[in-house]
Amino acid sequence: MTDVTIKRALLSVSDKSGLADLGRALAAHGVELVSTGGTAAALRDAGLTVRDMSDLTGFPEMMDGRVKTLHPKVHGGLLAVRDDPAHAASMAEHGIGAIDLVVVNLYPFAATIAKGAGREEVIENIDIGGPSMVRSAAKNHHYVTIVTDPADYAVLIAALEATGGATSLEFRKAMAAKAFAATASYDAAIAQWFAVTDQQQHFPQTLLSANKLVSMLRYGENPHQSAALYVPAQGSPVKGLPQAQQLQGKELSYNNYNDANAALELIAEFGADKPAVVIVKHANPCGVAVAATPLEAWKAALACDSVSAFGGIVALNTPLDGATAEAICEIFTEVVVAPGADEAALAAFARKKNLRLLLLDEMPSASRAGLVTVPIAGGLLVQDRDNGELTDDMLQVVTKRQPTAQELADCRFAWTVAKHVKSNAIVYARDGVTAGIGAGQMNRRDSARIAAAKAQEAAETYGWDAPRTVGSAVASDAFFPFADGLLAAVEAGATAVIQPGGSIRDDEVIAAADAAGLAMVFTGMRHFRH
Repeated sequence: MTDVTIKRALLSVSDKSGLADLGRALAAHGVELVSTGGTAAALRDAGLTVRDMSDLTGFPEMMDGRVKTLHPKVHGGLLAVRDDPAHAASMAEHGIGAIDLVVVNLYPFAATIAKGAGREEVIENIDIGGPSMVRSAAKNHHYVTIVTDPADYAVLIAALEATGGATSLEFRKAMAAKAFAATASYDAAIAQWFAVTDQQQHFPQTLLSANKLVSMLRYGENPHQSAALYVPAQGSPVKGLPQAQQLQGKELSYNNYNDANAALELIAEFGADKPAVVIVKHANPCGVAVAATPLEAWKAALACDSVSAFGGIVALNTPLDGATAEAICEIFTEVVVAPGADEAALAAFARKKNLRLLLLDEMPSASRAGLVTVPIAGGLLVQDRDNGELTDDMLQVVTKRQPTAQELADCRFAWTVAKHVKSNAIVYARDGVTAGIGAGQMNRRDSARIAAAKAQEAAETYGWDAPRTVGSAVASDAFFPFADGLLAAVEAGATAVIQPGGSIRDDEVIAAADAAGLAMVFTGMRHFRH
């Protein structure tokens, strides 16, 4: 069997959008409309004739609507194999009529949670009859059409118009696949709510996640890899790049998304009290600055490593102005992310057709909770998101010399940046600006030396008397296992150090810091990033 003519349709929807138009289209093809409750009322309000579900089943709705479609005359009409003589005999014996089309979307469970509803309301918004009908119709897609998404109403109507009131097997197969995905996503949200919210299981016995496709990407990290962008199927409480408005430029690539997200996560650390700029390349910051204006922050961040900034990602925590946009346009930039842009900024970027400009209504919270997953061969690693924040009571001065107020401020700034640098990470900072960043090395000493070398190169490029590492604070994402990394920072001119501490050689490192006249602060918190 290929085409199936729609003679009877069962409609029961939570989302009423497009319902009246669909009902009219079905009625125009002589389809009998069967419905319940609010859906039936909406169809009647549109001037359509509707048969009540209770009339079809011979049984009233009961228990506050909990029981209305869970009936053999519904599921028999959906699940019967039409050309099976035994099934046909059962239908005739029990007065079961065939149902050819089911249009169902489910109770708004995710939206109920999102608005902060109490437990009883959440439970009442667990749909039972809806998923049952969806699954029955989808299983029997050789004979029954299932539609769960109002976005597909127009496609269904077009199919009916093209065939005189029928649907093709290919269409029914496609809708069945979408229907099973919808019920799986719905059940995953319910299971996770019970496990995490209701039962307070931090790591549930079964970790479920349902996501829906947003777009196919040109390729993955490399051209031979395929890639796509997904978002949580039941909606995300966090706003990020997928929810941003792209005003210009080509579609974002996999690497663009990955790098821009790294920039967004770091810029979110700075709030909106003072303008900040982050420049990222290959998911590592190569320049970060906080200043009185966005333009000053851009210039300072760029000066940290102008070589790496070429072809990079830029993120700001304040709306873009024309002068800052003009300055950014002076070098090749892949993506700019900001919470807004004025007309002058938009005009400046419009001259750079390939630059992608992304505007966000709100920044993600740097302190938000969540789980991070990493696939490994044969399994999945899951951990808490690194939302650790540095508080005053965590700071322990371990050297003879106390840091000055400015050194402590620079330590905090460098520590914030180091949290977002691939390990082993070393960050030099002075006056709210990164002076040099060493990322991803197999030992901490090399990261310290690379960061210092970048600072020296910047000084030569801009004609400074000395690199910015002189008089800087240096942050290390993990403890110094030996004094050599700290001594490399001393050679670069650092005067203050912030690190987690906890090495068996802490005494040796502290002694080296004292000998060099450094002030050193332990945080007791590590920020490995791999």
